[in-house]
Amino acid sequence: MAEDWIVLDEVAGMLQAEILRGLLEAQEIPTVLSQEGAGRAIGLIIGTMGTVQILVPSKDQDRARELLEAYYAGDEESPEQ
Repeated sequence: MAEDWIVLDEVAGMLQAEILRGLLEAQEIPTVLSQEGAGRAIGLIIGTMGTVQILVPSKDQDRARELLEAYYAGDEESPEQ
C-alpha cells in the first residue's frame, strides 16, 4: 500500500527547504522537497516559482509540525520524540 504524503510547509527557496529537511530527517521523519519545474531549471529563488514544498508522510505530520513550530519560534531544544 502506498504511503500518503502531505504538504507540511512551503518556503521561499531551496536553501531554506534543505535546512528544514535536515531538521526533519535528523528526527527520522522522511522528507521530500518539491519545486516547480521551471523554478528549479533556471534557479529561481523568488516569486511563486521559487517556492519549495516540504512533504512528509501523513503519519508523521503532527510530530513534524511540532518540530517546525519550535524551529520558527527559535526554540533551542526540539520537542521530545
